[in-house]
Parts: sequence; C-alpha cells; structure tokens
Amino acid sequence: MTPETETDDRIESARQRLWRQRLLKRGVVIVGLVGLLYLTNNVFLDFLGFDFRQLTNERAQTQMRSFIDGLLPPNFEDLTTHTKAEEITGLDALWVTLSTWEFGLLWGIIPGLWPTHIMDTLAGARAGNGNVIVSAAYTTVAAGFAGTVLGFPLALAFGVLGSERVIPFPFNFIFRGTMSTIRAIPAIVWTLIYIPIFGISPATGVLAITTDTVGNLGRLFTDELEEIEEGPIEAIRSAGGNRAQVVAFGMLSQVTNAFIAWTLYILEINTRIAITLGVLGVGGLGMYIDNKLGLLDAGYSEAAAGLVMVIGIVLTIELVSSRVRARLRPSDHDGRTLLDALQALFAPGKWLGRLNR
Repeated sequence: MTPETETDDRIESARQRLWRQRLLKRGVVIVGLVGLLYLTNNVFLDFLGFDFRQLTNERAQTQMRSFIDGLLPPNFEDLTTHTKAEEITGLDALWVTLSTWEFGLLWGIIPGLWPTHIMDTLAGARAGNGNVIVSAAYTTVAAGFAGTVLGFPLALAFGVLGSERVIPFPFNFIFRGTMSTIRAIPAIVWTLIYIPIFGISPATGVLAITTDTVGNLGRLFTDELEEIEEGPIEAIRSAGGNRAQVVAFGMLSQVTNAFIAWTLYILEINTRIAITLGVLGVGGLGMYIDNKLGLLDAGYSEAAAGLVMVIGIVLTIELVSSRVRARLRPSDHDGRTLLDALQALFAPGKWLGRLNR
C-alpha cells in the first residue's frame, strides 16, 4: 500500500468518524426533544388538566370572539378627569387629551409645553385612585420608581458583601443566602405578606417592590463583581490602599456602568411588577384593568384602554433606559456633548439601525 493510499484511508476514516458523531448528536437531540414533548404533554399538561382541544372547540372560539369584540375599539373615557366628567368616549377622548396643550410647570419647577388635561389630572391625582387611567398610570410608575430607588442601597450593600472578592467564603454566603431567600418569594407574595401589617395601599406595593429589588438587583451586582479584572485591585493595594479603597476604587470603579445598566433593567421589571400588584388592590393600572374586566362585557373596552396605557408605559421606559445604556458605552459617544446625545435620540437613522447618522 502506497503512502498516498494510506493518507486517503486515514482521511476517509476520519470523515466517517465525524459523520457518525454528527449523526449521534442529531439522534440525541431528536430523542431529547421527543422526550421533552412527551413529558410536557403526557405528564405535566395531563396533571394540570390542560387539553389543546380546549382552545379549538366551538365554545372557546365563541367566547374568544366575544371577548375581542368587547375590547375593540378601546374606550378612553376614563383617560383623564376631563374626559370622564365630560363623558367623552372612545378614541375621541384620546384625541381630545393629546391635542390640548398649554405652557406650564411640571411638578412646579420644569417649564414647558404640556398636555393640559393630563397635567390637570396629575395635579389632583391620588395614589389610591384606580378610576382614572392617567392617575392609575402615575401610581404605577411612581411605585416602580420609588421601589427601585429605595431598594438600591441595600441591593448595593448586599451585592458587594455577597461577592467572594470582598468577603471570603463562607461568610459572604450569609448575604448571598439572604438575597436568594428574597428572590425565592415573588413580589406578589411579598405584597400578601405586607398587607396584614401595613394594610392595602400603594405604600404596601412599594415595600414589596423594594424587597424584591434587594434580592434581584443585589444578585446582579454580585455576579458583576465576580467578573472584574485583578489588575486595578492589585494597583490600589500596591499603592497602600486600605480595604475600603480597594473596594471603592479597585472594584466598584470597574462595574459602575454595568451597575447603572442593571438598575435601569430592574426599573423596567419593577414597573411591570407594579402593574401586576394592582390586581391585589394596591392601586395603579393593574387595579383599573382588574376592575373593568370584572364588569365583563360592560368594561372590556375600558380595560383595553388600560392595556394600551400599559404598553405605552413599558415601551417608554424601555426606550429611555436603552438610550441611557447606550450613553454609557463610551465608544458610541466619544467627543460628543450631552446635547449632541439628546439630539441623536430623535435622529431617524438611530431608530433604523444606522448608528452613524
């Protein structure tokens, strides 16, 4: 056998081995998917009494069509105190609200051109008011924001102390375990825990969101600290820095932008949580939507208006936080002022993905 033939045989043998390995991987994936589907359908869904035929039978389809017909078109009569008092219904209420503007002061300090009826509604808003959409939306955003701000200091403390780079194992696990315990209990359950103590009020929702923030945000802070570079830490130590200086200038300085980005992410989540908590009666959009859905056909169109507001709030917070996070990427903003960055927010090229325009 010639050397060329031996080489060809080895190549062919290697090719067949790779082909068999590929077939084996594909077989394992297929068997795994089949097993997963079987387990889901024949064990879990069967245990829960769920049947896909429930989605396709005539009764379900009739109820679905009736529900969708009740939602459309959304009725914005409850959008502001003006539209509610004047009984302006449907999309006309939305148009009247968005088309009436005047100069004024936001929160008494920020001058500008603001929508008149929205500002009047906010001026008389009460935290527990779940009958006017703008007031309920303000309650939701305020609860999510306040819970994030109040939870941030403890999340930062627990996040730093939970890192093995700061507190050696197993002592750091005291803080990691505390955060894990908090995360194990959903925010809605924290609300149920606080209600017997503080009653049913928006403040109870804020406490639940604050507690949830400590567990979730603190864990993200800890994970970021575990991934930092050792160089800056050694530099501070070699310069004679004490423990606090090592943590502040050697560790936290490396993760400042990441901490801000994660805090904005948690703010988005907390706003959604605030909507959910409203179902328990603590106020906000969740309470408004729940009340309207409880009226069945008579309230579906108003509930749809509340859902539109929910989508608007979530998209707005996502938009603002994504732009702030983009600002934290130095490579995207070298040599640019804050005014340039604000102007860039409204550049069409930004929204179409053409970052250089």
